[in-house]
Amino acid sequence: MAKSVEKSFKSIAKEAKSRLKSGFWENCKTELTDELERARSLGVSESRACRYFAGKVSCTIKGGGDDAFYEKVRALLLSEGEVSDAIGRLTDHAVYDKLSYEEKQRYTLTLSERYLKALERFRKEAEFRSV
Repeated sequence: MAKSVEKSFKSIAKEAKSRLKSGFWENCKTELTDELERARSLGVSESRACRYFAGKVSCTIKGGGDDAFYEKVRALLLSEGEVSDAIGRLTDHAVYDKLSYEEKQRYTLTLSERYLKALERFRKEAEFRSV
């Protein structure tokens, strides 16, 4: 177990070093400055803009940005709003139909969890962008 933790730590350190070398943080600083300026011009509180932007950067770093799935959810929400059968519409039936009963339950729960995270992200972005 110690070896896998060490390897994981090494990969995290490599990713951090890569971000430093690529100018990730300089780009973040520039984007933050632009977002704060935009927030000021729109009358949005700077702390709210900072929280929104920090969440965006955090998602980028964590790799928790399930971007392809988020885009599917975003398209659904923009075209039809929040619908009661969103999980059914987002289900990949080619995969789902081949699963056992227990695997289908797990798939549905995982999909539901991903949908709720994407919905929360959509609401935050819509709230920040609309003001």
